[in-house]
Formats: sequence, C-alpha cells, structure tokens
Amino acid sequence: MSRIYLDHNATTPLRPEALEAMLPILQQGFGNPSSLHWAGADARAAVAQARAQVAALIGVAPETVLFTSCATESNNTVLTGLALRRSRHSDEIVTCASEHPSVLETCDALREGGLRVTVLPVDGDGRLDPERFAASLSECTLLASVMWVNNETGVIQPIPELAACARERGVPFHSDAVQALGKLPLELESVPVDFASFSAHKLGGPKGSGVLYVREGIRVAPLLRGGPQERRRRAGTENVAGIVGFGAACAAAARDLLERGARNGALRDRLWEGIAAKIAGAHVNGSLEHRVTHTLSVSFDGAEGEALVIALDLENIAVASGAACASGSTQPSHVLLAMGIPPEWAAGSIRFSLGFDTHSEHIERVLDVLPAIVERVRAERRAYTSGAGRG
Repeated sequence: MSRIYLDHNATTPLRPEALEAMLPILQQGFGNPSSLHWAGADARAAVAQARAQVAALIGVAPETVLFTSCATESNNTVLTGLALRRSRHSDEIVTCASEHPSVLETCDALREGGLRVTVLPVDGDGRLDPERFAASLSECTLLASVMWVNNETGVIQPIPELAACARERGVPFHSDAVQALGKLPLELESVPVDFASFSAHKLGGPKGSGVLYVREGIRVAPLLRGGPQERRRRAGTENVAGIVGFGAACAAAARDLLERGARNGALRDRLWEGIAAKIAGAHVNGSLEHRVTHTLSVSFDGAEGEALVIALDLENIAVASGAACASGSTQPSHVLLAMGIPPEWAAGSIRFSLGFDTHSEHIERVLDVLPAIVERVRAERRAYTSGAGRG
C-alpha cells in the first residue's frame, strides 16, 4: 500500500530543486564562507545567491535576510535580543495565546527574569481582535509578536493591520511567519513588520536552516556571539548546504505559489466536504474565511486525536493530532483551548496539512478509510469509558 503524507506543517519532503542545488555543495563546495581563498569565495557566492532567492520570495532587500538554524532560533533571537534593551519605561512584551511554544515559552522565561508579558486571547475563529491589540500597546511595550499563520489551524492573523497599529505607536513588531512562507504572497517591504521568522523545512527545504528578517535600520542583539558571520548578527560558521537548499526551495515555491495554493485549496475543500458528508459530529477548527489553503483542522466528537493518528498510520496515512513540537503531550492543544473549543473536542482533533506532492488520489484514499476508523475509535472510547465507570 502506498504511503500518503498529509503532515506538511510538521515538515515537508525535500523539493527536487533543493536537493539538486545542495548536492554540489555537499560533494565539493566544502569551503568556509569566512575564508579568503577560492574555496571560501565559492561558498560566499553560494550563500549570497541563496540570500537573494529568499529575499525575492518575501519581498525584501537581501541584506535584511539573516540566516539562522531554524525559526525557533529566529524567534528566540528577537525576543531575547529586544529584552536586553529594556529600560525602566519599556519592559513589556505583547503576544497572543495561540503562538508557537518557541514564543510562549521564551516569554515565560523572560517573565521569570522580570519582564512583563501580556498574552492576548483569540476569538472562536482563532483570530486576534485588532482593537484589543491596539489597546494593549503603550509606551511600556518593548515588542509585539503575533504569528502570521497558525501551524495547527491554518488561521491567518490580520498582520498588516496589527503591524500598522504597532508602527503608529512606535512599537517594534515581530511575526512568526513560518507557515506563511511559500503559501501566501509576502511583500514585507510594504508591510510594517520589523522582524519575521522563517524555516526552510516547511516549504521543501532542508532541516537546520532558518531565516530572520530584520528591517533595515532596526537593531537586535545577537543570540549567538563570537564571530563576524551574518554581519555580526549571528555568529557561527554558516550551514552552506542548508542555506543553498533554502534558497532553491524559495525559488521553486515562488514559481508555483499561486497554482499550488489553488490546487491545495480545492483538495482541502474536497477533503472537508467528504468528511462532513460521511462522518457525523465533525467540526472544522478555526476561521473558514481567514485561513491558508493547505491546512484543515477537524475535531471528531467522542474520539481521541492520538488514537485517530495511530489508526491512520496503520493505513500508511500520516496526519497529526496537533503541533509536531507537542507530540507525546496528553494535554489538548493550547491553540484550540485558547479558541474556546471544549477540551473534549480539542482532544478529538486531527490536522491534515497538504503540500506540493499532495494529489486527489490521496484525498480519496483518506475519505475511503477515515469513516470506519472514526467509528472504531469512538466505539473503543465508549467501551473504555463504560468499563471505567463500572470499576
């Protein structure tokens, strides 16, 4: 039985274009970009080309692109770097309850260090109210950080509006834009975002390569120190092969962004229509209007999400019960709970996330097997609950 991968929000297969670009670097391009000789020059040229490719996809100047190891590092760099600049009059971070743990947990650590953190709620659609956001900003706000596209639900936040509001109040604005890269047209030069975090392996690039966009003229203290790399903004020898693969994946994504988005949107809609028609007690999580085309989060009444994931895996279908970084947790998704979804619904949720290699046959296979799986998982849960009650 062929394998079906519908967990692209966790990670993606390497795009052929990225592999093709990386192989010469892995085989022969061993130079250190900081070296002055020919090997170093070749490596610097490869990094520069990749920087231009990433910059073109997000609509910025290449010099504003800072290479990191991952988006988690990029998020930490902004949050901790800005925290170092806090003063008696500017000592607060404003963020959102549905953020990625790399933001929320870093904020928790900064709070322990004396920084004030305001975590704003989201509505039932998973969206942040711009008026509430505006009211939370003050002369004490050091930074505002709001995710562009939620990794679990695919909900899109009104980032241009939020960023403009922050700009009016003189507050630097950061967005974890990992799930937006290669999925939405991004022209960051025309949006008042000061920092944005990205990751290569979410759009067909390799793991271990990330980007932090830093608007020209904005300074942030480096997280890693001890070298001149990345214009002294991030020390450490560059992962040249990973960076080159990131650039090639961005160039490939730019070529098929609109066509791929429309195709995945049609496949996602077919998936939900089939689920709704065949399975009673299924609910979409998050806004139906403000969401990316490749993500569908569904809760099933009376089912356990982890059990559904395991049962689908036995059918060679890979999906997720939440964020990959939360795998193994017995707690319902903090994102769904923040939206006001009842814990029993949140516990019965799974996420389908589509990619450049998803086809209609994959969707039809899911619809063939999912109804029986949901019914079986529900029956097992009813039997367990009934037995526990008798005990």
